[in-house]
Amino acid sequence: MMERRLWREGSLGIAGKVWQTNWIYLLLICALAAVGYVALYTAAGGSSEPYAQKQLIRFGIGLVLMIALAMTDIRIIAKWSWPLYVVGIILLLVVARYGHVGKGAQRWIAIGGFQLQPSELMKICLVLALAHWFHRASYERVGKLLFLVPPTLAVLLPVGLILKEPNLGTAVITGAIGAAIFLAAGVRWWKFVIVIAALGAALPIAYHHLHDYQRQRILTFMHPERDPLGTGYNIIQSKIALGSGGMYGRGFLNGSQGNLDFLPEKQTDFIFDLIAEQFGLVGSLSVLFLLLLIVLGGMLIALRCRHQFGRLVALGISVDLFLYVFVNIAMVMGAIPVGGVPLPLISYGGSVLITAMLAFGILMSVHVHRDVEFPESNAWPPP
Repeated sequence: MMERRLWREGSLGIAGKVWQTNWIYLLLICALAAVGYVALYTAAGGSSEPYAQKQLIRFGIGLVLMIALAMTDIRIIAKWSWPLYVVGIILLLVVARYGHVGKGAQRWIAIGGFQLQPSELMKICLVLALAHWFHRASYERVGKLLFLVPPTLAVLLPVGLILKEPNLGTAVITGAIGAAIFLAAGVRWWKFVIVIAALGAALPIAYHHLHDYQRQRILTFMHPERDPLGTGYNIIQSKIALGSGGMYGRGFLNGSQGNLDFLPEKQTDFIFDLIAEQFGLVGSLSVLFLLLLIVLGGMLIALRCRHQFGRLVALGISVDLFLYVFVNIAMVMGAIPVGGVPLPLISYGGSVLITAMLAFGILMSVHVHRDVEFPESNAWPPP
């Protein structure tokens, strides 16, 4: 009883928080990172340089940050939700003005030797801000349109800035995360129907305003064979790599598409092809099962949490992870247009990896502090 009371008050010490940490979930994350290390090792033709070693160091840094966040009281994280959101918006504005341009997009800020992609951080900031807005809102208040105006603007602002980079895939995922939190907070379903219908009606206009390379991706998605050595090259090689693995794969370091450099962006967006080619359907499904366990683990944390803030945060982070996995796998299979979305903890990239570890740290903090009570002074918006 004493431990329960201390837990609810949030005054449980570090030892108590360590005891409450979800170590199984941590092991699943480490296992997925190990898969990423092996995949990046094979992407370099059997060498830890230039990808795997750097990614391992980043994972070590991310692991420290994740554990530090897991030990942080979730109410402190909640208190910083909106200031972090503002920081995220400022970083997106900095990218728009001074960001590094690469492959036709302006998405990164150079900090020392590190390329920071603020749109990745923005997704977490948005989840925290929306969870803070809705966490004490009654069902009646959520039903009022005026109450929904501020959080709607909070979603549209970063989505618009990310679209300007341009980064269509991350913008769509950011908007979908916002929609998921709205739905989980109790916003009526018919309002979503109206929004979806409006978006559907606006698709011809949106298509007209797409960049040329984005229109090419859509046309290539529908007819990849129209330009097999140009715009259709990536997806055709991706399908060949996926199919050539068969049931059990060609064996470790024996993939022809990867070893002979037929596969483009094999260390980032198309890294799942390397796994499928070398380890076949069995290896691919094993990786997907591991990813599924991590997503479901996040959902379980949301269900077990006793406060609305933690439930919405855990849900938002889990939805973010699920969408990244879904979009990446669907993209390499040719089920959706290529969108430049990496596979979490497996693809090479510092921003995505560190951001994912920060998100897991917040998720684990929700688990450790799942029974705490929020004081009335934290209530916002005011009733």
